[in-house]
Amino acid sequence: MTSLADGKVDVRRRVWEPLLKVARPDSRHHFDFSSFIADFEGSAQAVERLTQLPSYIQSTIIFITPDNCLEDLRLQGLKDGKSILVTTYAIRRGFWLLDPKRIAPADYRYAAMLDGMERLGQPVTIADIVSHGWRIPLMVTGTGAINLRGVRFGKGHGFFDLEWAMLYSLGVVDQNTVTVGVVHDCQVLEEELYPDEFDTVCDVVVTPTRVVEVEGAAKPTCGILWPLLQPGMLEGIPPLQELKDLNIEIA
Repeated sequence: MTSLADGKVDVRRRVWEPLLKVARPDSRHHFDFSSFIADFEGSAQAVERLTQLPSYIQSTIIFITPDNCLEDLRLQGLKDGKSILVTTYAIRRGFWLLDPKRIAPADYRYAAMLDGMERLGQPVTIADIVSHGWRIPLMVTGTGAINLRGVRFGKGHGFFDLEWAMLYSLGVVDQNTVTVGVVHDCQVLEEELYPDEFDTVCDVVVTPTRVVEVEGAAKPTCGILWPLLQPGMLEGIPPLQELKDLNIEIA
């Protein structure tokens, strides 16, 4: 039996080697896959497949991580009139909303980029999320690796799990929310992996060549496990501080 904790180093080594052949470098992190989720050859085809999913078509608001491979998805979402909730890199400046009604269509591409979203989007606090009364039916993330059961290996920092936990604590997402992982085919593992209770398993895996529907993917219901946060996370992630101050209890 391979646990996530025991297998992370081996999995990353096996995935990152072939990923180097198809990944696009980041302007700040080059090919350091421990620091960012890479864009890759064929990501546009993966996005096209994702936009055919009923969960995408039926959603008016989508949470999309700030990963490089999802820039085209953020752009397409704006073109399709969907509001996009996104976090800044490492959640350091919290959540932002990209509202296609408040952004000129000519600026959609810039808004979809990490450097543009804070210039054209609106900052959103935890209190704002509560007041809007949003229900988010779809969350999309890139990841370092994922298996056919939707168990993810990211950069190792657990930001998507934190984003899920924060939104779950607020009642914005639940077990009916569809979670999608977008990766290159070389990042898909066939081996069995066993998630921890805070790991957000994906309902769907999308690659440039296929869509894998995961049966029975269970998402966490534990909210934020405060004692398990990595050092510096609480101090460095404003929404976590705000959520802790609110002292929200999960039903």
